[in-house]
Amino acid sequence: MIVRIMTEGQYELDGDQLESLKHADEELLVTVRNNDAAGFQSHLAVALDLVRQGRPLHATMLKESELVLPAPDMTVHEARRLFDEHQIL
Repeated sequence: MIVRIMTEGQYELDGDQLESLKHADEELLVTVRNNDAAGFQSHLAVALDLVRQGRPLHATMLKESELVLPAPDMTVHEARRLFDEHQIL
């Protein structure tokens, strides 16, 4: 699976990494729904760390991302606005 971190790049993940990321992503969505700023930052950090354990794709290898994670400095309010725009929540 190809995952993009906004403002950072793409990574390829597989197997156990995907299971861990799926759980982290679900927790992240809950924090956005609840406008939980502290929880959002905590779960975002976990999700970003999991993705960064994948194989980074070179910047010239642009592939379609199956999942896009917020930028590391995004706030819960910015994430909610973005997710609302894309009808994710």
